[in-house]
Amino acid sequence: MKLFLQFSNLLCAVFLSAAVPIQKYCKVGILQGFTGPAESLVIPIVAGAELSIKEISDSGLFLGGKKVIPVRADTTCIDAAAARTTADRLITLERVAGIIGTTCSGAATAVLNNVARPHGVVMISPSATSPVMSFLEDDGLFFRTAASDASQGEVIGDILFSKGIKSAALTYTNNDYGKGLAEAIRTSFEKNGGKITVVIAHEDGKADYSAEVATMASAGGDILIVVGYLDQGGKGVIQAAIDTGAFEKFMLPDGMVGDSLTNAFGKTIDGSIGIVQGNDSLGSKMLVDLAKKNGFNGDDPYFKEAYDAAAIMLLAMQSAGSTDSAVYKYHVNKVANFPGEKIYPGELAKGLKILASGGEIDYIGGTTVELVGTGESVGSFSEKVVINGTWNTVSYHSLLR
Repeated sequence: MKLFLQFSNLLCAVFLSAAVPIQKYCKVGILQGFTGPAESLVIPIVAGAELSIKEISDSGLFLGGKKVIPVRADTTCIDAAAARTTADRLITLERVAGIIGTTCSGAATAVLNNVARPHGVVMISPSATSPVMSFLEDDGLFFRTAASDASQGEVIGDILFSKGIKSAALTYTNNDYGKGLAEAIRTSFEKNGGKITVVIAHEDGKADYSAEVATMASAGGDILIVVGYLDQGGKGVIQAAIDTGAFEKFMLPDGMVGDSLTNAFGKTIDGSIGIVQGNDSLGSKMLVDLAKKNGFNGDDPYFKEAYDAAAIMLLAMQSAGSTDSAVYKYHVNKVANFPGEKIYPGELAKGLKILASGGEIDYIGGTTVELVGTGESVGSFSEKVVINGTWNTVSYHSLLR
């Protein structure tokens, strides 16, 4: 009988170990608008996030040797229902430990409210910038490495004023991102003494924007501010303005800055001004060099924010000793902020070692990350000008005090 019990216990242990294998990997969702109005922006976002994930996974130091597997999923950027469905699949079927995303603010809000928060899963967005997201109930689960559009609007107003631009027409894509940023720009520009002659919403997906442009042309302005998407309505507005001769120069916020726009219009939009998040810090330069070695352009919009978002998420897991969002969400701000040893791009293995030994880190990354409040990036911005049909960085602007 004793031998039988011993054999039974052995069989039980074997079956249990087979049924509950030791998990040797951690999945991270890359929830982005792979299709839709911002798909060209998603290319550098995914490249940045997956470069960071690969660096950590290849180190062999993440949570005792776990591999990290990125799982891509499409939100279409503007379809809230699609965003909810794909996010639910990532969490319930793929069992991701966290989500890098989403690209666009409307989708991010839908996913946070309806999927991530109910399931208790951390989200870190490198590009969802609507000011509204600063005030959402998130149970400490939502963070972003891109600054709020409240900051971007302030910088744009200051730049227009500094260039002696006294009046502007303003159009925005009719969603959370567009409305929030348009209002921030209007407030900042008028505070500086400028005049917004007219504000017009535009819908994405239209074949012709001549009616909207005609209204703005009638109101006039030294420049046309286009708050939209470079692969959709924003591009259409510029095309209509050029075709009718209504405006020659444009102020283009982050959703409009990318090579696909200059590839389409070339020298026709020379002198136009663009704003994207960015700085000329040591970490930024290190990440540009690291990206180049891996075949990427580290200066592309949101590449750095995405690299940092993935790094912070995984370093927070290492700090917590867990991939459970309920545990590691308390470590996101901890690894991103002072005190601790500074960690730069390409030094993620160093950060993992320090955390594994019980030490503290201050992740600097490519964006000089500093999270305030409930996990908001303070942010800094790169001013670009179209010269000879290409984007050229001319200065940097920071709201750090």
